[in-house]
Amino acid sequence: MSELAIDARDLVFRHEPTRRQRAKAPSAEPFELRLDRWQVPRGSSVALHGPSGCGKTTLLELVAGILPAASGSLEVEGRNLVNLGEGARRAHRITQVGFVFQDYPLVEHLDLVENVVLPYRLNPALRLEPTVFDRARDLLDELGLRGKEHRLPGELSQGERRRVAIARALVTRARLLLADEPTASLDPDRGLAVIELLEGLSRDHGLTLLLVTHNPALLPRFDDVLEVWRHAHGATAPGGQP
Repeated sequence: MSELAIDARDLVFRHEPTRRQRAKAPSAEPFELRLDRWQVPRGSSVALHGPSGCGKTTLLELVAGILPAASGSLEVEGRNLVNLGEGARRAHRITQVGFVFQDYPLVEHLDLVENVVLPYRLNPALRLEPTVFDRARDLLDELGLRGKEHRLPGELSQGERRRVAIARALVTRARLLLADEPTASLDPDRGLAVIELLEGLSRDHGLTLLLVTHNPALLPRFDDVLEVWRHAHGATAPGGQP
């Protein structure tokens, strides 16, 4: 088995602004992202860095199989996503990828265990067996939430909510942990604590970590840094996202 989690060659993604996007922003331009060669070893941590609109989130979504590439090769955990249809990319996303988003959304009427196992409720391809609940409780314990498994999200601090969302990203035993600006809106100390938490979890669980950030002060912590802006052409990523 290859030692690479990601191997991209001559990868090209293109996006043409929709009519609605042009109506909102008449100056919107086509967006293109190219990667001649990008390799990410298994178990490593990589920061995706660059200014807003350069395509950092776009690249994250290509790796997750959310967006289809136009051409080239993008092998993720041994499968070339460029050759896969939407159904196969969705299966890849469900089984191989854990997401940590900026806003850490939780379902307010579900307790913490049910929030963690939510991917199994939403995806019939995942089998919700008793061991999944055990794994959810173990993750909450690992993340410092022992004794709070049956509380509702509204009873938690923002930091605790963040940890529940991270547990949910890990419960499917994904091979890749993708974090999109997880320190956005946090002060430097809390932001660093989140980075240290994700680094530790990735190391302990043998995951490959890709993390989108604007913050250059965080870059020395990572095994590698991809300056996405050097590979992007055009003014705005899909939806105007960073």
